[in-house]
Amino acid sequence: MLPVLLALCLLFGMGSDAFVSPQNASIVAQQAAINIVLATGMTFVILTGGIDLGVGSVLAASAVVAMLVSLSQDLAMLSIPVALLCGLVFGLLNGVLIAFWKLPPFIVTLGSLTAVRGLARLLAGDQTVMNTVLPYAFIGNGAVFGVSWLVIIAVAVIAIAWFVLHRTVLGMNIYAIGGNAEAARLSGIRVGMVLVAVYGISGFLSGLGGVMSSARLYSANGLQLGQSYELDAIAAVILGGTSFVGGTGSILGTLIGCLIIAVLSNGLILMGLSDIWQYIVKGLVIIGAVALDRYRQTGNART
Repeated sequence: MLPVLLALCLLFGMGSDAFVSPQNASIVAQQAAINIVLATGMTFVILTGGIDLGVGSVLAASAVVAMLVSLSQDLAMLSIPVALLCGLVFGLLNGVLIAFWKLPPFIVTLGSLTAVRGLARLLAGDQTVMNTVLPYAFIGNGAVFGVSWLVIIAVAVIAIAWFVLHRTVLGMNIYAIGGNAEAARLSGIRVGMVLVAVYGISGFLSGLGGVMSSARLYSANGLQLGQSYELDAIAAVILGGTSFVGGTGSILGTLIGCLIIAVLSNGLILMGLSDIWQYIVKGLVIIGAVALDRYRQTGNART
């Protein structure tokens, strides 16, 4: 999909001079950062043949928890650890239900999407929680040598994920389970524990996304924050070449997929298209991504 990304950049660059400016490139990178973090966790899940529809809701709940903790002078510095722990707990719960209770990933995470969203609204009192003196605001608004902390975190997450998937036993087991879960079990892989770990990683990264989002906005709420983020993450993963049936894909492909989504959103805005058309285009991209995955699977079957 790299040629597609380059073609989109060329197209939007010809349509708007503002698109090719260094300032806009920085904006695109920051806009992509949170989706990169969520899509990284989604890559782990989809590689096993699963799905996690609850990442946006977990992000919102983690952000709300982080904001609430930050309002306490004595506990403010625990905001980030508590938010990460919140995401991890939700992810591990999904993993246990899927791995040991044998419930379908789609149903479990669809339930998480609604239940965790409701919990986030409950925790926030169905209001927006704000803190203008947020102790970790630098994550969303600071930079190191001109590079946003959001981008630094996203790059670090990609690098760690690449190492885990390609240089560790866990990574090899994830690919093996996605290729054939029963064969993996017969070969001695503890499939259940790997699945719990995978969904735990997705939840943890959703919690990190909540920290990044709340740091950028100085606020969080359970109603709107994270809405449809799961769709962007899934689209990015599939666009990046990870198969819906599992066993095939790469984290670098996911990075390219995330950049495609970010460039699309940014380019359409600069060309003056309303958010209505942005939703339409994103929807078509998701359909196209699934169709592309189906085409790849058919091609592999023929060979």
